[in-house]
Amino acid sequence: MTSAEEVGRVAVLGTGLMGTSIAMASARANCDVSGWDRDPETATRAAAAAGFDRADSMAEACVDADLAVVCTPLPEIAGAVVAALAAGAGVVTDVGSVKSRVVADVGESAPAGDLHRFVGGHPMGGSERSGPEHASASIVDGIIWALTPTGATGGETTRRVADWVERLGAHPMELDPQRHDRLVAVVSHLPQVASTTLMGLAAAEEASEPEILLLAAGGFRDLTRLAGSNPGLWSEILLANRDAIVDAIDRYRTRLDELRALVADERADDVEAAFASAKAARLTLAAKPTVRAGVGVV
Repeated sequence: MTSAEEVGRVAVLGTGLMGTSIAMASARANCDVSGWDRDPETATRAAAAAGFDRADSMAEACVDADLAVVCTPLPEIAGAVVAALAAGAGVVTDVGSVKSRVVADVGESAPAGDLHRFVGGHPMGGSERSGPEHASASIVDGIIWALTPTGATGGETTRRVADWVERLGAHPMELDPQRHDRLVAVVSHLPQVASTTLMGLAAAEEASEPEILLLAAGGFRDLTRLAGSNPGLWSEILLANRDAIVDAIDRYRTRLDELRALVADERADDVEAAFASAKAARLTLAAKPTVRAGVGVV
């Protein structure tokens, strides 16, 4: 293979929601796709939904693959990347929500001669739902797809993966792994924490006020949608990005305390100004083509 445009065969390792969606998007981009999952039943369901060739092993999926995309649970990513490199996949990337730990673990585990063929990745799209039955190629349409090369990553590897991402309809963005983790802690991980905390508060209030959730309208439902996400997945993500998310929570608490003080002191003009500032920022965000209603960032 001499160019990223020639990526013809893609191996998807892990066929849950994101892996199956990527398989669908790859097939739409005229790639041949093989898929593997540690759970054979999940792989069978995914293959039926996405129409890819189901492999019986990770190594089999990687045979003749120009690109292997690791979509396993976060604790398993580094091992799967090392295995895919060893199996001979041309280049390897992953879709993990935390990058510093992944690239560090791969750097410690993979042979030095293989590291130039790996670049970390994180597609900034998904859903609070899980499983291949909820997959769709449209999940990657128009999203930002972070790529996190290190000093060991070959420039050609990053270029090949970036060009493939564009073929899928997404927008590649190169970031340092540590910077990626710091930024997504605010715009991806903190929203999950806020949604989960608000839903937990309302559920606790329901014990003494059983009508409270009957009053929940669209705003509450929108804000708590992410609380329906996979608990195990989010536990892994938050602990893997512990320092960045703790810092983000602290800064969020500071903002809440500042707004609380304005309300407690009945400073109407300042309360309105805080809301106006946030509204202006939200209108700017809504104008960005990568923000799509109904699709959650993961």
